[in-house]
Amino acid sequence: MTLYAQPDAAFLEAAPPFPLDETDPAPALLALLLDELAHGVLIISTQGKILYANQAARRELDRAAVLGAERGELKVLMPADAKAFQNALGKAMAGKRGLIRLAAEAVDFTLALVPLQRQPGGPCDRIALLLSRVGVSESGVFGAFARNHGLTHTEEQVLVLLCRCLSTPEIATQMKVAVSTVRSHVRSLCAKTASSGVRELVNRVAILPPIAPLPLGQIH
Repeated sequence: MTLYAQPDAAFLEAAPPFPLDETDPAPALLALLLDELAHGVLIISTQGKILYANQAARRELDRAAVLGAERGELKVLMPADAKAFQNALGKAMAGKRGLIRLAAEAVDFTLALVPLQRQPGGPCDRIALLLSRVGVSESGVFGAFARNHGLTHTEEQVLVLLCRCLSTPEIATQMKVAVSTVRSHVRSLCAKTASSGVRELVNRVAILPPIAPLPLGQIH
């Protein structure tokens, strides 16, 4: 089965802006790059056949919480989501970008549909699907951000919960500490990161490069 093979060579045949080593053709290099992204990226045909899926997308398909794969075709698992997806796919086939929210139990993320047209106004037979990350802390550089600013393990935990939009009392309840303790950690976080407040701090984390975290065996 070649469900997760290298990108369609014909689709990625555009000449690169600079010479490449013949041993590293553009499709192979692009596949390596896309596997480093924390966002899931898929390319499907208008019939729903999966032409390419990067590493993050493969994990999502294997998890089968919202999206899945069956005999090489993409499946939207929830009936309500499937209807919204088909509507957005129809618009993408007509050259229009779309954004839909997919949701299941304990899962909530957004899916963007981008028509991949060789020429504006021309027929579109391939659609790119870009998945949102599970959370900002899923970025492979989140840990580096914490280390660069000298955050303690507890401060890092508080930051993760802030980025999940939890309030100070909710964080205190989840961490089983006093509200005043959480507020103290938040003040320390803002001071260490030179942020004027929680909003600026969370925004700084949200725009971190979307690099996929390393597998546990490769962390060093």
